[in-house]
Amino acid sequence: MKICKTVSELESAVSAFKTAGKSIGLVPTMGALHDGHISLFNRARNENDVFVASVFVNPIQFNNKEDFEKYPRDEQADLSVLEKCGCDIVFTPTPEEVYQNQTPETWTFGELEQVMEGKQRPGHFSGVANIVSRLFTWTKADKAYFGEKDYQQILIIKDMVRQMGSSIEIIPCPIYRESDGLAASSRNKRLSQQARAIAPKIHEILTKSYQQKDFLSLSQIKSFVETEFDKLKEFELEYFTLADADTLKVVKVKEPNQKVIGFIAVWLDGVRLIDIQKYF
Repeated sequence: MKICKTVSELESAVSAFKTAGKSIGLVPTMGALHDGHISLFNRARNENDVFVASVFVNPIQFNNKEDFEKYPRDEQADLSVLEKCGCDIVFTPTPEEVYQNQTPETWTFGELEQVMEGKQRPGHFSGVANIVSRLFTWTKADKAYFGEKDYQQILIIKDMVRQMGSSIEIIPCPIYRESDGLAASSRNKRLSQQARAIAPKIHEILTKSYQQKDFLSLSQIKSFVETEFDKLKEFELEYFTLADADTLKVVKVKEPNQKVIGFIAVWLDGVRLIDIQKYF
């Protein structure tokens, strides 16, 4: 496994494989790797000749300085995981290397970024687009893999690819869940033992609402989820939104053949957790 610290090292390493006609699969990460990441790594490894990963906690996608500072970091553990997963090239730059003291670009995504995560975290998706667009350019990847827990981010990145005029294929991957149903996330490591024990309630409540989807209207599903979280004093519900799977527009009455997804963000033990539930 080749470890690249600079853009020039990364581009040189990738160039050798591209010259040989090899396909490249990329998994961008912010480290603190877990089984969810490993599920992405395995797909990238199996579906491409070359597997490239990045480990970079991107400062400009955090609108909360404390969240950035508390984000878990363990580069040596991450490198060990990547080597075991058969990673060919890992890129571990500093912010100075990525941004070269230049003002980051401002990316806009219309209505896609005006709801949910975009609304709650101003500038977040522009920050994501800054690093991901650079990684796409530097790695010349053919495919890039992202987990569906960050479903809104996937739509944003697909729009970014359209704006770039890039041919890279974005591969959405199913959410990896722990044995108790909690969606795998690096932020889970910040939960206290007591909070971690009740965190699966998020998926449990969403699942219960899904099981009633044939008997409840969308407004009733929304009310059910909000009421269930009201009962749990440990949680603070930031939002629960039922939205169109393609446009992210709020759906109040489902149209024929329309795909509807529930998006949720909650606070637990000072940690912000997100999840989704596909209803139709």
